Amino acid sequence: MKKTLGEIARFLGGRLAGDENIAVTGATNIEAAGASDITFAAPPHIEEAKASKAAAVILPEGVQDFPLPAVHVKEPRAAFAKLLEIFTPPLLLPDGVSPQAFVAKTASIAAGARILPFAVVDAYAKIGADAVLYPHVYVGQYAEIGAGSVLHAGVTVRERCRIGRRCVLHANAVVGSDGFGFTTASGVHTKVPQVGNVVLEDDVEIGAHVGIDRATTGSTVIGHGTKIDNLVHIGHNCKIGPNNLIVAQTGISGSTTTGPNVTFGGQVGTVGHIHIGGNSVYAARSGIIGDMPDGVFCAGFPVQSHQEWLRMQAAMKRLPEMVKKIKRLEKALAQANEKETKE
Repeated sequence: MKKTLGEIARFLGGRLAGDENIAVTGATNIEAAGASDITFAAPPHIEEAKASKAAAVILPEGVQDFPLPAVHVKEPRAAFAKLLEIFTPPLLLPDGVSPQAFVAKTASIAAGARILPFAVVDAYAKIGADAVLYPHVYVGQYAEIGAGSVLHAGVTVRERCRIGRRCVLHANAVVGSDGFGFTTASGVHTKVPQVGNVVLEDDVEIGAHVGIDRATTGSTVIGHGTKIDNLVHIGHNCKIGPNNLIVAQTGISGSTTTGPNVTFGGQVGTVGHIHIGGNSVYAARSGIIGDMPDGVFCAGFPVQSHQEWLRMQAAMKRLPEMVKKIKRLEKALAQANEKETKE
């Protein structure tokens, strides 16, 4: 792929600063960019980009006195993401259903769907138009895969679960494993049947090795546009709101609900049966132990205001010094009391 800088500027709707005839053959990061590559930079990496060997740099509007050819746009990261699609050639996938795949006679396969070798589509499952099932995918009985969705190698979508349109499930994700439900009597754990399902709404992306449990009854729901990183666990009967961002190793306990646009940093954990308000951010390793309001930025365990948590962390660094000071004061006080007693 080869584009001129002028063509790139027009494609991105950006303002060109430099020779429009510069040839660009690739898009990469600042460190790796060479003489025919384009990269992007946003604060605090503008100075770093000035020393880049790139042919050109995508920059935010307002950057002045930049020494390299540039395309100025409102959102450099989003613009760069569009360019990556241009400079990355699409994978070549065979059309139709591979003869080495197993598709039950009662399954429904829409036009344009691609099912690669060793994928299994069980009885009465439905595969939407232009969906892609990579090798060793299993789609259970009565499950539904929406149009344009992509299931990478080793994904399991168990019985009666529903995947929306344009969803992406990365390798070895499991949608619809049994919820962790048991009754205990006389020290014996007895399984509670998990007869619900999981519903992924449109434009959801699920990372590798994610586990989303089916509901005991009803549905575990992942709202439209939500993106889930690798190694996340979502418990049974959760209702995750639209456009959430859930980072790696987060665990959300059963029957938790979240509002829209909630961001969970890495290794966040929650108790179950709580509601987490929308438009909120939880820093890495936060522990959420109760209902939370909308619009907060929290951290720590138990979770608290991020600003308060920062103050606490700063104070903890001074604890050794404070302990020494307290011991000196205690010693001085004891000496003063002893002197007073003698007098």
